Amino acid sequence: MPAPPSNLTHTARRAPSVAGAATALALLTALNFVNYMDRYILPGVQQQVKAEFHASDAALGSLTFWFFLAYMCAAPLTGWLGDRLPRKPLIVICALLISAINVLTGLVHSFDSLLLRHALLGIGEASLGIYAPALLADFYPEADRNRILTIFYTAIPVGAALGYLVGEVVGARWGWRMPFYVSAVPGFLIAALVLLLLREPCRGASDAPPPGRRFVAHKSTARVLDLARNAPYLYATLGMAMTTFSLGGISAWMPSFLQRTGFSQDIVGLTLGGITAGAGLGGTAAGGWIAQRWLRSNHRALFLVSAWSTLLTVPFGVLCFFGPRATMLPALTIAMFCIFLGTGPLNAAIVNAVPAAVRATAIAVEIFLIHALGDTPSPWLIGIVSDRSTLATGLGLTLLTMLVAAALLFAGARTVPRFNTERVAM
Repeated sequence: MPAPPSNLTHTARRAPSVAGAATALALLTALNFVNYMDRYILPGVQQQVKAEFHASDAALGSLTFWFFLAYMCAAPLTGWLGDRLPRKPLIVICALLISAINVLTGLVHSFDSLLLRHALLGIGEASLGIYAPALLADFYPEADRNRILTIFYTAIPVGAALGYLVGEVVGARWGWRMPFYVSAVPGFLIAALVLLLLREPCRGASDAPPPGRRFVAHKSTARVLDLARNAPYLYATLGMAMTTFSLGGISAWMPSFLQRTGFSQDIVGLTLGGITAGAGLGGTAAGGWIAQRWLRSNHRALFLVSAWSTLLTVPFGVLCFFGPRATMLPALTIAMFCIFLGTGPLNAAIVNAVPAAVRATAIAVEIFLIHALGDTPSPWLIGIVSDRSTLATGLGLTLLTMLVAAALLFAGARTVPRFNTERVAM
């Protein structure tokens, strides 16, 4: 089955956003911010966890492995629910679950209990990662989704930076459990605001009416088969999986890498948090802006920005992992900027490739694949290679997958259907 055509070919002008869209964007972006802060606290306190439980690098990598194993295994069920039930109450439940698990971290006093705790957190975060983008797509038309999802995914670098910072600073003073207590509070507050203020639109409210039959399968198995025949969706998803392998591995091990190369724990959190926030936020914003302008003249821009993003990351990654210590932080900053250039465009490409009726299912399948092939195995594999050689060598695996991602995304750009680029919003 050929890839579904873009909705932009069927609109005389941009459709207006659904009422309450700005409120939804603000609340869901804030919740995504807290979501990523929760996730990146662990790398910030990883050396303390290693010392308390006398864990090897492979064991530390398994924490992230079990987190993402639960994350990706939960995705098919949560995606199925997201295409059948209202998303607002599901999002509130996810936010409350994540915050409650963080509060319960204080009860963890064995490494196995920490594994279980981290796996449960993955279930909550997987659900939120499916429902929020699908709901935002109902608030905004296709022409606006690159811009809106770029804003939504600025939460990744900013949340990650704060997670590193809270983990390092709060953990150094009050122990590694305290940062998780700190992160639970905003989650409870935002969940309450979502419950009170967010109004859920009809499913597909901002999609243009399709001309004739388009992606009409209703059974879950038929939907997955339709996705398997959707070339833009597949290339974007597999390209993101390879990028996720790299970013997940780097995020999990960079604090330890910096500490082992001579940086003190006191400044690693501030340094890495500043780099992640500045370069990540700048890269995400710049990538979204470049893609939005490029779409006016090239319908493949979402893929091309993402492909160049991955390719440009590689030489600076080599310099960071294997170059002299003096170039490590500048190279890391540029590499982080480059890798985040494709965040908004690639997510927009995936959302635009499928219609509203199966959007949650499509995002669920995407999440399953990017974590099964990406950041579920990468921290563990890096830890295994590190135990047998050096951590720099282990991190070198992430550069190979960035090259694979670039190849997939350049190939995927050739499968994108044409649309009238003059109708793209700036």
